[in-house]
Amino acid sequence: MRRALAFLLAVATLGQCAPVAFDRMKPGKFTGSLFVMWVGEGDALGDGKFVFVPNPVDPLTFTRSAADATVTVIRPGMMYTDGGSIPKVVQVFKGFGPWGYAPAYMVHDWVFVARHCIRDGLASDEQKLMDPITFPESADIMGEAIRTLIEARRVMRNDVAGGAITSVVAGPISRAIWERNGQCKDQEVTPEHRAEVERNFPGRSRAALRRILGAPEPLDVPTGGPKARILAEVSF
Repeated sequence: MRRALAFLLAVATLGQCAPVAFDRMKPGKFTGSLFVMWVGEGDALGDGKFVFVPNPVDPLTFTRSAADATVTVIRPGMMYTDGGSIPKVVQVFKGFGPWGYAPAYMVHDWVFVARHCIRDGLASDEQKLMDPITFPESADIMGEAIRTLIEARRVMRNDVAGGAITSVVAGPISRAIWERNGQCKDQEVTPEHRAEVERNFPGRSRAALRRILGAPEPLDVPTGGPKARILAEVSF
């Protein structure tokens, strides 16, 4: 009973949830790979501050199979992330780690980053492709992506986590974040961190990354602090 009560209290810290039909969501397909680089300490959510870096030669791509999908292909660009924005008190429960469903979190994060830049009139061409996605659909995308990882056996099936996380991102707290203005500039990866990203990719991968960054010349920017480094790679 104590453990069940603790679990309910922990989930409550995630905010109000909206009911979703997680078990009826159609899995899609992941291809490509991603890199995650640590660049700073975090707060009570997630697991620190990281930069998501799409593989320069084989970027992470999520292809949806839902018949009513307004956007079928989602290919996240470089962005800051904390993995799953899950309170640390909840992370002790199975399936609620900030990186357990990392590819799904990256796809969902990108949809939000794109939405903020679209709202601010500062969206890149890649971000503008996400414009048709509505807030309810953003939650569907999270559920579809998690189900894809489960059906592909990239993660263990969990009776609670996938549905709970999808319900949270469909709730009012997530909607309030979706509707914020003035967020695009704050979410832009700084020149210092972009330079550190480039330093971690040698040879042709670095050249390909430079094209993604839109920088014809090396981004040789002094950081003034410890260098970031690649902590993890996920490939499909």
